[in-house]
Amino acid sequence: MAPENLNAMASTSTNKTTPRASTAARAGTAPRASTPSRTGTTRKAGTHARKPTTPSTSSSTQPTTRVEQVQQLAERAVLVPVGAGLIVREHLFSNVQSLTSKYSTRAGVERELQRYERRGASARNRFERQVRKARTRFERDLRQRRKSVEKTVKQNRRRLEREVRTARKDLGKQSETLSTRVEKLVGEAQELLGSLS
Repeated sequence: MAPENLNAMASTSTNKTTPRASTAARAGTAPRASTPSRTGTTRKAGTHARKPTTPSTSSSTQPTTRVEQVQQLAERAVLVPVGAGLIVREHLFSNVQSLTSKYSTRAGVERELQRYERRGASARNRFERQVRKARTRFERDLRQRRKSVEKTVKQNRRRLEREVRTARKDLGKQSETLSTRVEKLVGEAQELLGSLS
């Protein structure tokens, strides 16, 4: 494509103006009804088909030739690392400045040491609180388990004692009945022997 054609295309693309109705069409809304013009004639909406307009690009930001595109890429390849290096240098410089301002005097050093000490004390206190909470939680769980085990042991012991008592009573009753039977049988046997003799 010849450079004259590119310049002609650039000038025609920058001179185009977009009408207000095309923004409604781009937004997806229905076109508005036309209003009477100053001359008194009205136009019907939608009778003229318009081509969708593309946003115009200025030739100053977008390269139009291959040479300009290559030149822009080369500039970016050089400027990006330079800018990154400058930003890192500024951050490093500001960090060094803040450190030197903090530690340049004895009072500043003492202030920072006190700050670090307070931070360490608060971390120690937080850790001690967590340890105390964990210990009380463990002791509470242990007490609850001990109580439940003691309760179960007491219940089992009472049940066993009750069963032993009932077994003794049953055994005592059975022994009494057995002894009365034996006495009765002995008495009957003696009577039989006495009647036979």
